[in-house]
Amino acid sequence: MNLLLLGPQGSGKGTQAKRIAADHGVPHVSTGDMFRALDRATELGREVASIMELGHLVPDELTIRMIEERLSEDDALEGFILDGFPRNLAQAEALDTMLAVIGRRLDAILFFDLPDEIARERALGRAHEEGRADDTPETIGRRLAIYHEQTEPVVHHYRATGRLVPLHAERDVGEVHAQIQQALEQVAVR
Repeated sequence: MNLLLLGPQGSGKGTQAKRIAADHGVPHVSTGDMFRALDRATELGREVASIMELGHLVPDELTIRMIEERLSEDDALEGFILDGFPRNLAQAEALDTMLAVIGRRLDAILFFDLPDEIARERALGRAHEEGRADDTPETIGRRLAIYHEQTEPVVHHYRATGRLVPLHAERDVGEVHAQIQQALEQVAVR
């Protein structure tokens, strides 16, 4: 099962990706986690950290290269859950090409639809709970603006595939997970 999760920060993508990964035995591939795990002692780690602290996106070439390497690892051969990638149309086109080259396709694109005010509240709550220095009110605002400008067109790009599944992400975790399970049962039927 190859899944893509789209939606603004705070929409619950990471929480649900972990649950889906546990349910189906496929890896949760989160670009945010990958970037935060980079060693700040390296030049790349420092560069990525400074970009993220400003609320900006890591350059496409670097992100695409990291995803390509990650999807070629043994644990992702039976499927994956992409979270945080693609964030713009160039990355979506690179992903489409990458999957075509390796003979795979996205089985479903889960779209976590969430109003900005709720996304902002949740991201701030997460920042407080997890002590994430990259989630300040200013960076959250910048990321939401970038989401609307660059990532929403990706939602429209994948809507055309007929595999986009809109989810009511403002609901509680259990209700959203039930929506996902129902959608994945439909995917399995196809």
